[in-house]
Amino acid sequence: MKQDVPNGCVLEQLYKVIEDRRGEDPESSHTAKLFDRGIDKIAQKVGEEATETVIEAVRERREGVIDESADLLYHLLVLWAASGVKPKHVWAALEGRKGISGIVEKASRAHG
Repeated sequence: MKQDVPNGCVLEQLYKVIEDRRGEDPESSHTAKLFDRGIDKIAQKVGEEATETVIEAVRERREGVIDESADLLYHLLVLWAASGVKPKHVWAALEGRKGISGIVEKASRAHG
């Protein structure tokens, strides 16, 4: 296994690449093709990749979980871009949850 493992900054870098591919030729860019197909198709892909990740986890296939998680994160970032969400928005939401019980945080969203 590689010793030099990228950290979370790789998601910021990938998001920039995704944004740069918006509007490119859908015949030469998978990302551009996703944007061209619209948010419904992008959301569907996120769901498919999430399901595939769960299946790999249930089957206890570590490498499968890694591969499918990478696919899931890629498609999630495409969905963010298509929705006008930047990684910094999600990071801020996560930061705001520090020190808050998951149960309390979920209850606040249900009632707020």
